[in-house]
Amino acid sequence: MIPKTSPLIPALLLAVGLAGPALAQTAAAPAADPAAGAQSQEAGTAAAGAAVPSTASSDTGTDSGAADPATDSASRPEDAAAVSSDAGPGAESPAIDPAAPAGEYVFDQSHSQIVFSYDHMGMSTSHGVIRGVAGTITLDPADPANSKVEALFPLSSIQTIAPELDEHLGTEDFFAGAAPATAITFTSTSVEQTGPTTARVTGDLLLNDVTRPVTLDVTLRKLGAHPMTGQPAAGFDITGTINRSDFNLGAFAPAVGDEVDLQISVEAAKG
Repeated sequence: MIPKTSPLIPALLLAVGLAGPALAQTAAAPAADPAAGAQSQEAGTAAAGAAVPSTASSDTGTDSGAADPATDSASRPEDAAAVSSDAGPGAESPAIDPAAPAGEYVFDQSHSQIVFSYDHMGMSTSHGVIRGVAGTITLDPADPANSKVEALFPLSSIQTIAPELDEHLGTEDFFAGAAPATAITFTSTSVEQTGPTTARVTGDLLLNDVTRPVTLDVTLRKLGAHPMTGQPAAGFDITGTINRSDFNLGAFAPAVGDEVDLQISVEAAKG
């Protein structure tokens, strides 16, 4: 018998990285009379330019032809560091490093979960959470399209905001008494890289005896050594939407929203 199920699932991969003032000063000689003054001033300026050391890399002085701050700062380590710091940790990340460890990464069930939400009669947005999501990611950093993910959780992991709603899920309106251990599964069928750290992952969702394709948008938060264990690890944020009615779970729609929005967070470590 195909296992029964309910909304949602996790997902996938990708990668990391990132990237200035100067002025000059001149002097002028006073003019003696209007005619000779111009020549005297011009000669004085030239002499001053030869005698006074250049202040192009100084932090003081003024010059109408000052160097481009962004260009000049690149040659000064302290300024370049300041620019990088100002950009902050959320700035651009470079493409995936093909040298990142490939292979199977196992979900950390203590830090992988799904938050789902849906409209309730146009009056509120109801939320629920699914904890303890299990699964594996087979990661190919050199060619993300070859990566894949499998995820699952038991029906009993679904928790709404109220015990009575949890009980209602087990009635004929929804899962019709399916066993608490009934598995909801997601198996990827394709991975499309959409940016340096983003991908679109499509897969088959088995839910309530129905299997349908679902597409998830995946953002790689980090790929590298885990700060505590030191082992290769990856973290992902994933979003997606499913329709309850696609899985024969559309009771009370449209009063209760048919669309269920998914926000998924996954941590995984190389086994």
